[in-house]
Parts: sequence; C-alpha cells; structure tokens
Amino acid sequence: MTTASATGIFSERAIRRARLGSGLVIFIFVLLHLSNHALGLISLAAADKARHLFLAIWRNPVGTAVFYSSVVIHMTLVLRAIYMRRSLVIPKGETAQIVLGLLIPLLLIDHVIGTRIAHDLYGYIDDYETVVEQLWIKNPANSARQVLGVVAVWFHGCIGIHFWLRYRPWYTSAAPLLLALAILVPVLSVLGFVQMGRTLADPSYQLATNPYEVNLNAHYLHDPEVRARTAAVRAGLYAAFSASLLLVVVARARRRLKERLDQVAVHYPGGEVIRVPRGFTVLEASRLGGLPHYSVCGGKGQCSTCRVQILGDYESLPAPDKMEQTTLKRINAGPDVRLACQLRPDRDVAVAPLLVPAVETALPANSQETSPGREREIAVLFVDIRHFTTLTETRLPFDVVFLLNRYFAIIGKAVEQAGGRLDKFIGDGAMALFGLNTAPEEACHQALKAAAAIVTEIEKLAAELADELALPLRIAIGIHTGPAVVGTMGYGRVRSMTAIGDTVNVASRLESAAKEFEAAIVISEPVAARSGADLSGIESREISVRGRALPLKVYVIPREKAAEPLEGKD
Repeated sequence: MTTASATGIFSERAIRRARLGSGLVIFIFVLLHLSNHALGLISLAAADKARHLFLAIWRNPVGTAVFYSSVVIHMTLVLRAIYMRRSLVIPKGETAQIVLGLLIPLLLIDHVIGTRIAHDLYGYIDDYETVVEQLWIKNPANSARQVLGVVAVWFHGCIGIHFWLRYRPWYTSAAPLLLALAILVPVLSVLGFVQMGRTLADPSYQLATNPYEVNLNAHYLHDPEVRARTAAVRAGLYAAFSASLLLVVVARARRRLKERLDQVAVHYPGGEVIRVPRGFTVLEASRLGGLPHYSVCGGKGQCSTCRVQILGDYESLPAPDKMEQTTLKRINAGPDVRLACQLRPDRDVAVAPLLVPAVETALPANSQETSPGREREIAVLFVDIRHFTTLTETRLPFDVVFLLNRYFAIIGKAVEQAGGRLDKFIGDGAMALFGLNTAPEEACHQALKAAAAIVTEIEKLAAELADELALPLRIAIGIHTGPAVVGTMGYGRVRSMTAIGDTVNVASRLESAAKEFEAAIVISEPVAARSGADLSGIESREISVRGRALPLKVYVIPREKAAEPLEGKD
C-alpha cells in the first residue's frame, strides 16, 4: 500500500496536521475547563463566575462547531492511525497515549451527556452547584469515574504535546516548568472539585436556588420521556464508539489474513530474517521481530536515527516521498541510505541499521544513559595547539601538564562564557558545541565570540611563557555549523553527551585547514551567513573536504584579526 493510495487527495503530512490541530483545540478546551474547576478552591461563586467566560468561548455557534468538529476529526484520525499501523509493537509512551485515548470516551460519555448535551437539547442548567451536587452528594461513584476521566484526557493530551514539542530547541530548558504545570493542573482541578463538594455537603451552606432553574433540571432528571431520549442518546454514543473500534479491529484482521499470502523478507546483518506483509516499513519489521532499532521521532520521518543502508540493489525499491527526501538531503545521505520508518519494500531486501542500539541490561530503559540522541542544528568549534610536539619535546612531563591545564582553562572559560558546552579534550585539542539550547544563528554568534576570546587569552599566555618555550604559542580554530546527532554516548560508566555527524567532521577539517593556511581561525560560509559577521577584508577560499563531493567556501582569519570581534552586519 503506497502513501498515495492510503490517503487519497490528502497527504500524510496534512492528515497529521489535522490530527494535531484538532487535538490542540480539545487540549485548550480541557485546560480552560480544568482551570475553571481549580477556582473551586477559592469558592463556588468564583468558579461559577469564571464559568461564564468559559461558556462565552465555547457555547456560541462558532465555539460549538469548532469543538464538536475537532472531537469528531481527532477521534476519526486516531482510529485511522490505529488501522494504518502495521504493527502494534510500539514504544511505551505511544502505547500509553493510545490506551488513554481509547479510555476517554468510555469514561466521559456520561459526563458529556449529563452536561453539554443535556443543556443543548433540554435546556438543563449545568452550573457548578447542580453538577457537583449530582456527582459529589448523590452519586459519589460516578464522581470517582469523572476524576479518572480527567486524568486520562489530561495526560493523553500532555503526551501528545510532548511528542509534538520535544525536538524544538527551547523545549529542553522549558520541560521542567511544563512538567510542573502538567502535574499541577489536574491536581488543582480535582482539589477544587472536592472543595466544592465539601461546601455543598456542609449543612450550614444555604443553596440559593432559582425556581426556574430547579424546574428545568427537575424536568430533565425526572421526566420519563426525557430520560428515555437521554438513554437513547447514551446508547447511540456508546454504540457508535464501540462499532468504530470494532470496525478498525475487523479491518486490521481482514488485512492481516490477506497479507499473509503476500509477504517480503527483510534480512539483517546478524543473519536475522523477518518476514512481514508487503506494505510494512522496515522499522515495523524490526519491531515485529524484536530487534532493537532506534527511532527517536517515533517513526514519523522527522529524524534520521532509524536510517538503514540498503545492501544490494537499492534502485528498484519504491522511491522516497518528499518528506523522506528532505530528511535524507539534510544529512547528505548516499543513494543507498533510506529511513526505515518510511521505506516499505515491495520485494525481499537486505538492510543494515546505521545507528545500532547497544544492549546493556544493567541500564534502565529510556534513561539518559541509553538515549540515542536527537538531530539538532548546532555550531561546532575545534581548537588545537600548532607544533605541540616541538613545543614540548624538551619540557618535563609536569611542565607539559602545567601548560595544558592553563590552555584548557582558557578554552573552557571562553566557551562557557560565550554560552557553549565544552564537549571533550583530545590530546592538545578541544571540541566545543554551541546551539544546544539556542537557535543556529545565535550558536554561530557564540562560537565566533568564544574563538575571539580564546585567541586573545592565548596571546597573553604566549607572552607570559615566551622565555620558556622554543616556539611561539599558536593555536588553530575551525568552526562549522549544520545538523548533527547530539546524545549521550559511550559505554558503561564512561558516558557523556557529545555530537556526531558530518558537521563535526567538517569542523575538525577546518581546524586542520587553519594550520595549513597558517591562520588562527577558519570558518565555513554557513557560519558566516548565519552569524551575519562582517568579513570585509577577510580572505575567502574554496577547499575540498574529504567525504563531500563539492568544495566548501571558507573564510581564513589571520592571527592579527582573530582577536577582533566580528560584528554583525546592520
């Protein structure tokens, strides 16, 4: 089954956007609704006053149409997504989201009928005094059910928000605050509901009732005809949801029976052969066969961690769609590299995952130590001492340690003050990352600022040690920007966060080029463009970089100008 045939005139991306948009509308509704409940901690009157604002947003023709259509669209697309999944062997986070989503209708249909539908059809007055009295005092078991419904719908939405935002550069720093809000909102909402229930249960509380409202509500609660119609609506909603779910299950079973006759084999480097129905992705094959396979974005084609190399004839496989082409182009992948989550082989195929998870049972699953990383746009700085062997060949080992510690302190301080992260020291060299929590443009600014500070401080150290060194102390710096996989890597207890990818390799090559050109700093053209640096009077060259087909334009900054800040263009 191709993407085109599965989606008709709609693309997968448009369908995902519709599901996200409808989910966001529902989430905003729930957020406002729960926040309104939380005001019950102040008083019933405060909650009812805020309720009028809530109703003004959602109980007008436009708000009602938007909300109801969002519910129908979201539930329809969720059921479609369940059907479209070839394998239900999925990560725990996605499993929790699906299970909670399917529980929500079962937990909240009665509540929706007793409030929103009762109001729209029969004019029922569903203010807090009436609803809380019905749930807290007259039917506490139903009250507990509503609390479970609140928890289910809220955390289902929070998981969806997390999946949506987790690759945003700012999300890592904002995550603790968002987590606190995710916990506080349902807790305060339930506490507000409980406080309103206790207020109503207090014999000293005098319920100020409106005879007109009492008559309307009594009509809804006790009139046999109204109760029969309400029961019919309830049965219809439960039947519609159950039938929809049963239809998905039956359709999956029918498809599975049909596909058993039409399977392809996926071969892996370890000798494993997994047979799956034609139309399965390679990632689904790995999961179905129980083979570890990275997919940080959850199989949505938004990262490259699931990528595989095709071993054999790759040209006869289905061509990548636009989304897969975009991701592969960003990482400069070869023609034999495909995304496992998007490739649906129509014949037997042999693949080799390019990011292979390590199996270490001593480490907790999904912990930072086992994190495969995520792709980010960063700036990478490499710095190295020129002629280090000649400088130190006549020095005592402790003198060399002293020199390196002074040198490392200069680099570390300059990188941290500029807003970067010192990644590692490699002999007499160092690697620093910028942009882990900032935009790529700011990352390039920070890298240039750190480079200027390093050159300035190294000049001071060179002057201080001039009489003790055989050669002047000089350094070479290379800076490049682009996508790289940033994550916690290593083995056992020797683990640290680092970056890998073509961007890192090019930055290292530029540091070597700085030595070749007898320059202090060499930056790539992308760094210059993103930083907006004023490079007038700076020599530019084109160099060949191993592993890249096209030459790369670079700017060669001599020692005399390296310590000067490269101000941004107006």
